[in-house]
Parts: sequence; structure tokens; C-alpha cells
Amino acid sequence: MERHVEDNSLRIGDQVPHFTARSTQGPLDLGDYAGKWVILFSHPADFTPVCTSEFVALARAADKFAERDCTLIGVSIDSLYSHLAWIRMIYDMTGIEVGFPIVEDPTMEIARAFGMIGPEAHDASSIRATCFIDPDGKLQATTCYPANVGRSIPEMIRLLKALQRVSDGDVLAPADWQPGSDLLRAPRETVADVLRPEGASDWFFKTVKDEGGE
Repeated sequence: MERHVEDNSLRIGDQVPHFTARSTQGPLDLGDYAGKWVILFSHPADFTPVCTSEFVALARAADKFAERDCTLIGVSIDSLYSHLAWIRMIYDMTGIEVGFPIVEDPTMEIARAFGMIGPEAHDASSIRATCFIDPDGKLQATTCYPANVGRSIPEMIRLLKALQRVSDGDVLAPADWQPGSDLLRAPRETVADVLRPEGASDWFFKTVKDEGGE
């Protein structure tokens, strides 16, 4: 018999749920980050090779996110003390300090609320999910990788820049867009616009220079 599970997952444009939790930077209240971009990302487990490589790479790139007024917040089922011990181990191994907060989520309430795991999941070890949250607290993008493949940090940065660049709705980011390259004008939406004496396709596909820069 087919089972139907209620779908409470977040969708792009939804207001994200509020939470408070213990973190490696002290008590964390998501509401304190209102007005800033936030990247909330899960990892399957502390002391695992792929996750360790990600956190080293993210710590090295932390300034690039800060430049975009964006806060990184990690989350996993592991306890606060496991997070702290892992951060110390990363520091001893590499000399790199993980300065962004890592939240403990032993009951998986945060992971479930953000759709990072299914409602009936017994653990959070199978995926590494990422939520891009805008300054109004709305979900703007998500990515999901399997446990055995690490995220691309440059792609996280590129996606953040693209989301920020198109946030006013006047322009769109085309495939493979990079900061400074051409954008797309938002499509025209009236007959008068469609019949303007321009190129036949300009009403729906028109490149424009990126005046926003980095």
C-alpha cells in the first residue's frame, strides 16, 4: 500500500522558521540575523572526511561571504561538545580556525523544519543541504548534495552573488553567470512592448550590461 507523508518542506519564497539553539559561538537566535543574508547548511556528521574538507574550505572562504554581508551557520545532529572537539581537531590538523557558528540539532527539529531531511527520517546522515536566506527571512535557494560528495564553495559564492544581484527583480542571471558578465532584462509583459520596433525576440530575451559590478 502506498503511504502518503505530509509535505511540510520549505519552498523558495517561503518565510523560514525561527529557531534558537546552542552553537559553537554561544546561544544562537536566527532572528538576530534579520536584515542579513544567511546560509544555513547541514552536514552529515562531525569527524568525517568530506565534511572536514568542506569546513576547512568554508573557513578559508569566510571573508568572501562576510564581504557580501552573509553569515554562515552550520548545523548537524552532533552535540555541541562534538562540534567543539572537531573544530579543535581541524585547528590542530590545519591551523585553520572555524569562526562561523555550528549549531547542534540532536532532535533534528531544525533539519526537519528546513526540509533538510524527510519527516520520517531517523537520522540526518544521508545528505548535505544548503539554504540561502535573504535579509527578509525568506528562502531564496536550496542545494542538496549526497553524503559522499562535497559542496563547491565557489558555486556557493557565485549563487549568493547572483541572488543578491537579481533581488530587485529588474534583471535575471543567465546560465553560467559570473559577476560582471551580461545579465538578462526581465521580459516585457504587454502587447505594446512586444510590438516595439526592436528585435523580434528582444521582448523576452535581451542581454544587458551588469552595472552592479561585484
